[in-house]
Amino acid sequence: MRYHGVRHPDSMDPSEVQAFLKHLAEERYLAAATQNQGLNALVFLYRHILDMPLGDIGAFSGAKRPRRLTVVLSHEEVMRVLNQFHGPMNLIAIP
Repeated sequence: MRYHGVRHPDSMDPSEVQAFLKHLAEERYLAAATQNQGLNALVFLYRHILDMPLGDIGAFSGAKRPRRLTVVLSHEEVMRVLNQFHGPMNLIAIP
């Protein structure tokens, strides 16, 4: 509401919702998960609270979730870690 000059959401059209989401992505640099949460909250607000489905808000350039590579130790790396255990601690990590 503040983004659009303290106007009530039922007076806004989908292009104004799109402008707000674009603002979150491009000017506030929010994470993709936060942007998606905001979008879902707006869809819920319009559909269930205001009883006026938001409709098509079009495409906007949201943040992309970074690709994460799975980190797996090689056999040699695991053996180096396990070989650091000595005495009674070795019981929890017997290779």
